Amino acid sequence: MTSVIFMGTPDFSVPVLEQVIKDGFNVKAVVTQPDRPVGRKRILTPPPVKKAALEHDIPVIQPEKLKGSQELADIIGLQPDLIITAAFGQLLPNELLEAPPLGCINVHASLLPELRGGAPIHHAIIRGYKETGITIMYMAEKLDAGDMISQKSVEITDADHVGTLHDKLSAAGAALLSETLPLIVEGKAERVPQDHEKATFAWNIKREEELIDWNRSGREIFNQIRGLYPWPVAYTVFRDKTMKVLRAELVKGNGEPGEVIAVSAESITFASGNEEAILVTELQPSGKKKMSAADFLRGSEVKIGEKAGKDE
Repeated sequence: MTSVIFMGTPDFSVPVLEQVIKDGFNVKAVVTQPDRPVGRKRILTPPPVKKAALEHDIPVIQPEKLKGSQELADIIGLQPDLIITAAFGQLLPNELLEAPPLGCINVHASLLPELRGGAPIHHAIIRGYKETGITIMYMAEKLDAGDMISQKSVEITDADHVGTLHDKLSAAGAALLSETLPLIVEGKAERVPQDHEKATFAWNIKREEELIDWNRSGREIFNQIRGLYPWPVAYTVFRDKTMKVLRAELVKGNGEPGEVIAVSAESITFASGNEEAILVTELQPSGKKKMSAADFLRGSEVKIGEKAGKDE
């Protein structure tokens, strides 16, 4: 039986791990990030992959940093045939990449060489892509630059946000890995070098990328809002306070950028930099819980002509 070490951390990794187990591989250990404090009460919380591993009685290794660690020596000492990573969150040291006889492979949430980096799902929506996908690839020392083995496309619709696309890609990743692993084990997997000249990058989202610029087109703002939902979410400044914009629709409408051009019982519509407007249906005012626009409007009258987007 082929033995593997699985390395992953967030929810994205869980269906992939479950598929590897279901396909009958001997998972010797799961490597994931350390438990982290979560929420206002800072409760120490294990990563989703750790929970899944423990449910299957699989040993868990949680290095703060792999390079030069005892955990690295322990992983190599387990002598796996193959290492599989899916959103692990750390680069693998070269000595680990060279250890397993079948190599180290990664389940990456983009159609490489596009969107290398840590936030490919967010950027696929923010940049207005109509499709993205999954790539199974051999890992290399340089980030997401290794030879590709297989790919699968996934459609992006206007109804998608990061949460829905994340789930679609996670399921597609698990299925594609299941199809690809037998080829790797049998030595029949192709190695397709990436065209590095065509590489684009999707670095982790910065705080300044969450601020809505109402001078941009409605489509760009709409893509930004759903490309940051449900995390980390886009925000604007309204009545001199931060207001997170969680859910919105793209509609027609003219006005000064950021101006309130329509108010209904259930929505507030803001003008953009062109003839498209943003109809907001869910938001989170500063210091309050997220709420529907209807609940916000019941407690706070919003008038046409008010403006969002004042600099903090």
